[in-house]
Amino acid sequence: MSVPFARNDKLVPLGESFRVGVRETLGRRCAELGLDGVLLLSPANVGYACGFFFSVNERPVGLYVPVKGEPILFIPELERENAETVQGVTRDIYYEFSSTNHPILWMVKQSKAKRIAIDTLEARLLGDMQPMLDKLMLEDIASPLRYIKTPDEIALAREAVKFADICLERLFAQGADIISQGGTELDLMADCTDVARAALKSAYGETFAGTKMGITATVHSGPRAALPHGNVIARKPQPGEPVIAGIGASLGGYHSESGITIIVGDMTPEHLRVMTAMQACNDGAIAALRPGNTCDAVNAAAMAPLEAAGLGAAIRHRIGHGMGVEGHEAPWLNPGEQTLIAAGMVFSNEPGVYRPNLDGYRTINTMIVHPDRVEIPSRFQTNHPIAERVFAL
Repeated sequence: MSVPFARNDKLVPLGESFRVGVRETLGRRCAELGLDGVLLLSPANVGYACGFFFSVNERPVGLYVPVKGEPILFIPELERENAETVQGVTRDIYYEFSSTNHPILWMVKQSKAKRIAIDTLEARLLGDMQPMLDKLMLEDIASPLRYIKTPDEIALAREAVKFADICLERLFAQGADIISQGGTELDLMADCTDVARAALKSAYGETFAGTKMGITATVHSGPRAALPHGNVIARKPQPGEPVIAGIGASLGGYHSESGITIIVGDMTPEHLRVMTAMQACNDGAIAALRPGNTCDAVNAAAMAPLEAAGLGAAIRHRIGHGMGVEGHEAPWLNPGEQTLIAAGMVFSNEPGVYRPNLDGYRTINTMIVHPDRVEIPSRFQTNHPIAERVFAL
């Protein structure tokens, strides 16, 4: 099953020039730190720096970026063919995971570096690694580069969220009928995600083959909506209950989100009160998300309307998180985060009200920071005001 969608023919996967720029920046940063290079082991950092997207398992993949010389992509034998299309790197291959000759220790040896940064490392390897090196810096120097996206990265995130909205539009259009026929949370989720995945595959499946591309979703109802990360189960939503749907979409390795709360049947004054407070929370985050403000200040401004509405005890998480190569990545819009907002950052905006054993509510918008404004590419909430968000049985 598919829905009509006008694809953007100008969108293509990020090219080698982008990856070269990332690696050159990493090399300059290593030189400033007095290092020979950096070994990236985080799958997100590897994908960001060389475009290799792979199935994560116990066999590590690493990318060594030197100050001088050609980068080395370290892969297990079973990834040999998958890595052949990666440009701008040499490949070094190990046969299989081994506890006696751990692949990460092998990677460090093969790099020939004596002064190296590593973005993530198991503590049990530290003792064996330190004698191999003159200087070991356990610091993720790649992630901060990902905070501010280029226009091409933003274009992918902007396009991805359209498919999250397609998922929500399908849920909104068909949810009442599915529930009336005895459908469950699982049925609601399966129906809308099937449509969104089909649309994504039809529009971009060929052009973006080999990159990270997909749809993820959760659907919770009634008292279970008070569980922000609860499992989706075969529960039938009942009249008077809220249904939360949170949708994530990725295209070309870049993530966006859209989400909504819809009431089964008639909306009560209490439903309207809570959802109006959440809208004020959403608007407070947008107003505060300006260059030079801190992430902490954005979170505080967003949460103030919920506190003022007497819903402070129902807050269970921050207002939002960064999005990009990972669905959840730094910087975080949470208490104590002093990172300064800058143009080119992409965040989620997730007002949530969770009342255990009673109900739960959450909406999600994607926010893109510009020098003079905040762009909201997720459009479901704008297109469907609060009073319309019901499954009319």
